[in-house]
Amino acid sequence: MTANLLVAPLIQTNDSVLTLPGLFAAMARGEVTSFPALRPHQRPAWHMFLVQLGVLACSGQDGPLPEDEATWHTNLRNLTSDFEDDAPWHLVGEDDSKPAFLQPPDPGGVKWSQVATPDALDMLITSRNHDLKRDIAHDASPQDWLFALVNLQTMEGFGGAGNYGIARMNGGSSSRAMIGLAPVQPGTAIVDPSAWWRRDVMRLVGRREGLSGPALLWCLPWPEKQMLDLATLDPMFIEVCRRIRLQEGQRGLYANRGTSKAARIAAKEAKGMTGDPWAPIHLSEHKTLTLGEQDWSYKLINRLLYGGDWKVPDLATPTSDENRMDMALVAEAFARGNSKTDGFKSRVIPVPKTVIKSMLGPKPTEFSREQVETIESVDRALRDGLALIAAEGDYAKRGKAEYARSQPARDQFARIADAAFFPALWEKLGHTTEEARNVAHNRFTRQLAEAARAEFERAAPAIPCATIMRPRAITRGRVAFEVGIRKIFEELGIEEKEHV
Repeated sequence: MTANLLVAPLIQTNDSVLTLPGLFAAMARGEVTSFPALRPHQRPAWHMFLVQLGVLACSGQDGPLPEDEATWHTNLRNLTSDFEDDAPWHLVGEDDSKPAFLQPPDPGGVKWSQVATPDALDMLITSRNHDLKRDIAHDASPQDWLFALVNLQTMEGFGGAGNYGIARMNGGSSSRAMIGLAPVQPGTAIVDPSAWWRRDVMRLVGRREGLSGPALLWCLPWPEKQMLDLATLDPMFIEVCRRIRLQEGQRGLYANRGTSKAARIAAKEAKGMTGDPWAPIHLSEHKTLTLGEQDWSYKLINRLLYGGDWKVPDLATPTSDENRMDMALVAEAFARGNSKTDGFKSRVIPVPKTVIKSMLGPKPTEFSREQVETIESVDRALRDGLALIAAEGDYAKRGKAEYARSQPARDQFARIADAAFFPALWEKLGHTTEEARNVAHNRFTRQLAEAARAEFERAAPAIPCATIMRPRAITRGRVAFEVGIRKIFEELGIEEKEHV
């Protein structure tokens, strides 16, 4: 079995199993709503791969995307016209001296090690194997190997000597972050994969005239110690960072994995800035985002969209005509550490169609700053009140240890504030009068105060305090908290309880 992706139906969708050209045609017609075998952590790599390949296949063409399989078949074959046998599209190569799909040719002299399952080949590395168990997919199908290959070759970081990472991130312990706007299925917050793919492909194709350099990098020879010059590659290049060759054995497919003495692309100086249209770029430090150990909190997304230090990714920026359907802001990446990941991080934020056109710019920047300041004020009141309990009601004894006692309650409050942040921001953006925006912000503030008060009451009894001093500590802590909350509402010029 060679499994030529151009002619073999291997990719399972919601209602059929398709070839790669057939998949593109079905997505162009809007028929694909899911990939049942795709694992959640593989979604960003799969989407970006399909977009990049779709753009490359349609570069230099005008008009809508083709909706027939034959045209896509021709377009994809044209990308590998030097290979009449379609070797670069074969999942299993017949000749190791030629490329196979996402598998560069064997240069000879490579020491290979066998990988039995696609999940063992996949890039997911966790310190304790907790997030997703590995090396268990022994009854795997060819498409499982396909998804694992795409994830590994286009998302992986540095994995020790001879195992180099991709060029499209800022260093081997960084992340290839994907942040983009995606259409959702009507009446839901579920991303529509076909509409998302069409949107991104059409946005990118419209900026191109044709190929500007090598693009399918697995088709190129990979001599030992020789790296490709980033500047010579097409901006939409699809890279391969590891030496992999799939084989067919008595029990099905397996992989041979080898090391290399240098990274595939000389891109260290670029710090991830490779033209990736989903990547946030720091404007002064000239590098792409590293997710690190953090999550996609409102604080991080607020900094990326409204902080002023980051360039918003091209595909996270709405166009002038994107106001006919609800969308979602999709933020996904692996939080990577030293030769491990801290897990796959994903956040999907619904964006109503009424605010899509206005979601970036001076107004949302102002509104978001106002909300951040309010959250910080309420959090400070919660912190000070609980710390005073830990200090046995003695204001002079509040120190680092006492403030630390408030952290669990503050963490829970932060989760509530995080969930409320963007709905409140969109509500304010949707109003056309200052009065309506003030009412919305006041409602947001009351919601935060109520959540903080609930956390205070939940946390207070559990904070260690001498029994004899607890009545005083609780009373003074509660007073300190309430004074802090009252001050917030006084500054807004309203009462905490809303009169109706």
